[in-house]
Amino acid sequence: MNVVAMVILALSWFFIVFGMIAVFGLKNMYARILSATTIDTVASFLVLFALMFASGSFVFIVRFIILIIFLLITNPISSHVNIRSAYLSGFPLKDEGGRS
Repeated sequence: MNVVAMVILALSWFFIVFGMIAVFGLKNMYARILSATTIDTVASFLVLFALMFASGSFVFIVRFIILIIFLLITNPISSHVNIRSAYLSGFPLKDEGGRS
């Protein structure tokens, strides 16, 4: 594996670790879903991008590009569906402390 792929993978782990810290630090459920989805999208994108650099085959690079496009389309949609279902089921926007 080349150095560029390793650096990109380390960057993805950086996003994953700080994303987990943010999810546990946030009080609002909606902010937690938004943070988790953003981190999931960015980290998945970076992992697939690193795999593109690590693979030498053109066929695999095309497959990774298709996967990246799929993730960029479906992750925000799934986040929106989760937040909308929580909102429609009556989950409060504010927590008990009064923060939004």
